[in-house]
Amino acid sequence: MSRLQKGKKAIKQMYEKKEKLQEDAKDNAERLKQLFSYGINKDFSYKQLVADYNKKKIYLFFYASIVNSDKIEEFIIKPIHEGEGDKLSKIINTRDLIEITDFEQATDDINNGKIVLLMEGDSIGYSMEVSDFKHRAISQPANESVIRGPKEAFTESLFVNISLVRKQIRDKQLITEQSSVGTRSKQSVVLVYVSDIVNDEILKNVRERIESIEVDTVRNVELLEQYIEERPYSIFPSILYTERPDNAGAYLEDGHIILLMDNSAACLILPVTFWDLFHSPEDRYSRFIFGNFTRAIRFFSFYITTMISAAYVSLANFHSEMIPPDLLFAITAAREYVPFPLIVEILLMEFAFELIREAGIRIPNPLGPTIGIVGALILGQAAVEANIISPIIVIVAALSGLTSFVIADTSLNYTVRISRFIFILSAAFLGMLSLVGVFLLWFMYAASLKSFGVPFFAPLAPYYKSSGDTMFRKALRAEIWRPSHIKPKDLHKKQRK
Repeated sequence: MSRLQKGKKAIKQMYEKKEKLQEDAKDNAERLKQLFSYGINKDFSYKQLVADYNKKKIYLFFYASIVNSDKIEEFIIKPIHEGEGDKLSKIINTRDLIEITDFEQATDDINNGKIVLLMEGDSIGYSMEVSDFKHRAISQPANESVIRGPKEAFTESLFVNISLVRKQIRDKQLITEQSSVGTRSKQSVVLVYVSDIVNDEILKNVRERIESIEVDTVRNVELLEQYIEERPYSIFPSILYTERPDNAGAYLEDGHIILLMDNSAACLILPVTFWDLFHSPEDRYSRFIFGNFTRAIRFFSFYITTMISAAYVSLANFHSEMIPPDLLFAITAAREYVPFPLIVEILLMEFAFELIREAGIRIPNPLGPTIGIVGALILGQAAVEANIISPIIVIVAALSGLTSFVIADTSLNYTVRISRFIFILSAAFLGMLSLVGVFLLWFMYAASLKSFGVPFFAPLAPYYKSSGDTMFRKALRAEIWRPSHIKPKDLHKKQRK
């Protein structure tokens, strides 16, 4: 059996037996070397030193790629060689030095960027925080840009993200509660909430869902979201995803909970309602009239992008008497030489638009203009001239696609795109009759959803007292209440005068 296979078998046994550290440090050192496949695993480092103060052997274990080597040299190796005292805790003078008693804790600490120290004649080990995970600098949000307001976005570093949140909320009641997910690769999850505002039942619900996850690895919040949401097969999102610390801070002030993880340049906000998915941080940075104007555009765009193609199919195929005669004549004339039925024609254009959208996201930047040429010339002008589609279909599909970009939330954007195809197919069946029927089913399904116990259409249905920031918002001076549908401990945002 190779050393690598021996290492895998040893790790499996260690987790099954909860193996304790032995009295002989040399045996413990050999066990750790076996667990980490020392010799094959080139990143794993092992050092053997002799402490000057008691002349005993000391063994150090760490991953060279994720630790700060200067910190190890200055605060560990140098004191061991030169320090004076009667015990290790006085030689290595740091508050991060913690005792460990089993191999599972030792391996977890090494995987998390700590250094593990074993001393001859000592039956316990020690670990010390020396991690130095690399991450990019703070930059502007890529998907939630604003004209007014902060320009900082989360990064892939958990500690940097916590710092950005604390920069927004300087409150002693802001709690960062850490737990871990994953049985094989344990990743830290940080729940952030304001303790004297957050609802305890929702907080308990979130904790239980995180603790119930039993998988080898959950690498980031994007994967965590799919493990903790209530209906994983629903097309509606029940958790808000944001890359803006100021947006997260605004929700924390109202009593929501946010989740942070390493490797994610975003956080999860929960619970949320349907209306929260339309909100943008910039709504509150603008005067309330301007903010409400942009929200009205978003709601109007939501209706247009989900319904315009389906409504066109329905009216043109089944209710042509509702179309003004001149427009009906123009539509008929434009479709005279098109060989396909209307439903095929519009599905072709909608599918082509989805192709352009997906290609635009994944195409390399230098080739970006190619997408514009392909979309405008080939799928637009050339397809019309070849009588594959009629000009009015290009207008309908373009309007439907353009309005979908107004919806800022990525998850809701997918909901709209999928729903649009459902409505188009339903309209092709019996016109407005089937379209209205499917819309009612779609609406009833959305109304049945809950986000961590909170109804999806609250505070409008069912009615709850709110800050007034639901579909449209009030002037900031008139906001008195926190959203009562999440049952915060302190409902008053400020005292009524």
